[in-house]
Amino acid sequence: MLNFVKQLSHESVVELIGLVSLPKKPLTATSQQVEIHVTKMYCLSRSLPNLPLAVVDAARSEADIEKSVKDGKPAARVLQDTRLNNRPLDLRTPANQALFRIQCHVQIAFREFLLSKGFLEIHTPKLMAGSSEGGSAVFRLDYKGQPACLAQSPQLHKQMAICGDMRRVFEVGPVFRAEDSFTHRHLCEFVGLDVEMEIRMHYSEIMDLVGDLFPFIFTKIEERCPKELESVRRQYPFHSLKFLPQTLRLTFAEGIQMLKEAGEEVDPLGDLNTESEKKLGQLVLEKYKTEFYMLHRYPSAVRPFYTMPCEDDSNYSNSFDVFIRGEEIISGAQRIHDPELLEKRARECGIDVKTISTYIDAFRYGAPPHGGFGAGLERVVMLLCALNNIRKTSLFPRDPKRLAP
Repeated sequence: MLNFVKQLSHESVVELIGLVSLPKKPLTATSQQVEIHVTKMYCLSRSLPNLPLAVVDAARSEADIEKSVKDGKPAARVLQDTRLNNRPLDLRTPANQALFRIQCHVQIAFREFLLSKGFLEIHTPKLMAGSSEGGSAVFRLDYKGQPACLAQSPQLHKQMAICGDMRRVFEVGPVFRAEDSFTHRHLCEFVGLDVEMEIRMHYSEIMDLVGDLFPFIFTKIEERCPKELESVRRQYPFHSLKFLPQTLRLTFAEGIQMLKEAGEEVDPLGDLNTESEKKLGQLVLEKYKTEFYMLHRYPSAVRPFYTMPCEDDSNYSNSFDVFIRGEEIISGAQRIHDPELLEKRARECGIDVKTISTYIDAFRYGAPPHGGFGAGLERVVMLLCALNNIRKTSLFPRDPKRLAP
């Protein structure tokens, strides 16, 4: 049997038959706490003798690599492109196995909470006649002889569902963005966590929901995935997310003021760039002891055409963003439900009204005040585990340069 085992290549798939026993001393060199006294062994699938990467190398932490260098026996560092080009092998590391189980439980908790609040899960089309967000960052294609594009968001159709008297809806599904964003947090395809709901009194009702939903998700992950979180920490050390029982809310103007007092130059009617977001995250953590907070009443100029302007000042809008560890994960707002105002705003944003006529017509049949938000699943998991790149939390990432495997 030993001769048979020796000639097997690493990562071959085997079947073992034997007696499982608990050792007298706890095992430290393995994730399992039992031993198998093997009596029979079969090879089900033999791997190549020379693999493009060794799973043991891909599973090393940065601290382990640095220690090996100091000890004079430098260990191999597996680069990101090598990992992604050979993703089936890379996925075998304990940290990756854990990350995608955590991702699964984020979706479960998301659905669990919303279903308990009377929401209905829906599925919207991903092929559209026109842009759903405005601008040019769409994947265009030919649809049986007519121009079409991949949906940048389920925004328009989840709003139409509200107009159809569904009242509270959510979706977990693919979102496509053709942006040339070569950053650590952008993808061309990601999984969207989207919500839309009626508003009875004020758009703060949406923020109330978000303020309860995400702490629920964070708590459930800590409760349900302790082993998975520990597996991730062994390769990518991080501390648990700090958040308050009642989610902190600041107005955009208050956030701008905090940045100005810290010596940052920011446009009071412009959007925050990545550096400003991170700086504000540090300031909020120092002052309020939380890494999860909301910023609301954003300038109208930096929000999509369907965002409702503030009643007291049209320079601002009934909108908000939510941040984890100084990075934005959620964008949300009250939507315009008046068709004339909606047409006006679409034209101002350079959108051909004809391409979204069915969307605007939905509001001509009577529409309640409503709003919602969207988050990227991969970004939520990335920031929850304080990872440095969203490609670690995408099973098979799609970015401006990657279309395989």
